[in-house]
Amino acid sequence: MKQPQNTATLFHRLRIILVETSRPGNIGSVARAMKTMGFGELVLVNPRFDGALEHEEAVAFASGAQDILASARIVGSMAEALEGIHFAAAVSARLREYSPPVLAPRQFAEQAAGGGLHAALIFGNERFGLPNEIVEKCNVLINIPANPDYSSLNLAQAAQVLVYECRMAALAAPAMAATPAEPAEAAAAGIGFQGEAASLTQIDAMYEHLEQALVAIGFLDASNPRKLMPRLKRMFSRTRLETEEVNILRGIARKIMGKDPQ
Repeated sequence: MKQPQNTATLFHRLRIILVETSRPGNIGSVARAMKTMGFGELVLVNPRFDGALEHEEAVAFASGAQDILASARIVGSMAEALEGIHFAAAVSARLREYSPPVLAPRQFAEQAAGGGLHAALIFGNERFGLPNEIVEKCNVLINIPANPDYSSLNLAQAAQVLVYECRMAALAAPAMAATPAEPAEAAAAGIGFQGEAASLTQIDAMYEHLEQALVAIGFLDASNPRKLMPRLKRMFSRTRLETEEVNILRGIARKIMGKDPQ
């Protein structure tokens, strides 16, 4: 049976995640950028100072978006930040050798607006950006196509670019949905049987299980793993894994390890 699709607009399905932010003013500025574009869910992962959401500089830079700060959450891990998320995008100016597929902001926004999934934009520390282990957990990497001779955007500026594109895509989505699709377009859009999308938490557990199975059969050397797991994650990130598909892969991993599926 086809799973019911989330009919909420992207305004209610997009989460902004800031990882180890150093400057309280950037948190306030991101909150302001979010509110001007109609988004409200903000999550901070281990900000590098206490009282991040009440800091006077954060409140001042929010400039009328204090309600975004008041409803924001602070969590201690990416697992908590990504709970319930199906489509996550790491935002980075630095391309990675084994990153997930790279999208421009508009491409991400269109996919997030049209898919009916809970999506997240993840921004790293102002100085260090996002570590590879977080990027590898994401479905896509967003690279803003700025001037190559001077591509420096601060955190709040990058967030403003992304939430603007998401607003434009969210506003366009109802009109696009109201336009009848041609048969070929309908097939490409996934009309027909479609299972429930796997969450990032489920997919991350699948990777751990698969890695254990590959070590058990000697295919992966745990002491010298090289780039096998990042390559596998990159391969799977090009798909939209469904919950049942994740369960199948975990069942295979259990069988490899000599344990019957539960």
